Formats: sequence, structure tokens, C-alpha cells
Amino acid sequence: MGRKDKEKRQKELKQFLEENPFYTDEELASHFNVSIQTIRLDRLALGIPELRERTKWVAQENYEKVKSITRAEIIGDLVDIKLNKEAISILDIEEDMLMENAKVAKAHYLFDQADSLAIALIDANVVLTGSARVRYKKPVYAGDRVIAKAVVKVKRKNAYLISVYSKVKGELVFKGQFIVTVQTPGDGGT
Repeated sequence: MGRKDKEKRQKELKQFLEENPFYTDEELASHFNVSIQTIRLDRLALGIPELRERTKWVAQENYEKVKSITRAEIIGDLVDIKLNKEAISILDIEEDMLMENAKVAKAHYLFDQADSLAIALIDANVVLTGSARVRYKKPVYAGDRVIAKAVVKVKRKNAYLISVYSKVKGELVFKGQFIVTVQTPGDGGT
């Protein structure tokens, strides 16, 4: 492989990651038909951090837009948000998130990711979950990356109906319908 091929690949890699920074090294290696090590060396040469750091960088910009929930309360990394419209978060499932015997993710992690995303989506200081209807579609395992997308379906006065769809490798693993309400000073409840 010549120097020009390497320079061309690195230029394409940089553009590719600018459009979508969430590709893994494995996915990039497959796309460019090179080894994972070559991708890592290319990233290093270009000063492009690993996926985890790229995700955190993108998420940091989005956290600054949110008023209804703190960064620490959002489960997963908030990678895209259009307030009062839609939002996306990513949650990487780790060993300590698994049920001991079944070796699948504890259900509350998927619920908490979806619920916190629904709350973060609303442009208000205080937003509370009024109700949730959820379905767990498939088990999730250590190493899985859960991508949740929340979309506002209906707004009535101070209440929002939000649908959240969580997927692993494009397959639906969780879906939920959340009704969240905006609380104003003096509200006695939902």
C-alpha cells in the first residue's frame, strides 16, 4: 500500500467520522477493508480519539441544552437532542449491569435510559414522569450498545406523550410510551 493510498484513506476516515462519530473501530476496519490496528493507527495519526471519547465529546455539547435533568441523572450518553422534538442516547452495557444468573441486562437500565431521555427532551426546568407503558422485546447482554431514540408524539397543555425506541444493532429491544408533565411553581402534582 502506497503513501497516497494511506493519505486518501485517512482523509476519507476523517470525513466519515465527522458525519457519524459513533462508528466502532471494528465497523471502520470493515468499511475501509483494513485491519483494526490500521484504523487505530490512522486515528492516532489524525488525532481522532477512540469511540468512547468521541461519544463523550458529542454528549457534552448536548448536555448543555438540557434544563429538566442533570447530566448525572441521564442514563447513557446524550448524543443528539432537539428540545421538545427528539433525542438520542447511547448506553453501553457492562458486566456490572447484568443479572447474576441470567447474564442479561437488568431491566431498570433500559427503563432508566428511556425515562431520563424522555425527561431531558422537554425544554422546562421541572419535568416529571406521570406514567409509562413499556415492553421489553429482547434480552440485552454485556458489550451491547443500546441506542435509544425519544420522539414527542403529542403535546397537550403541560403534558407530553413521548415514544422511546431502544435498539441493539438495529433490532428493537425495548419500547416505551411515557407521559411527562411540566411542573410550574405552585403545582401540587401531575
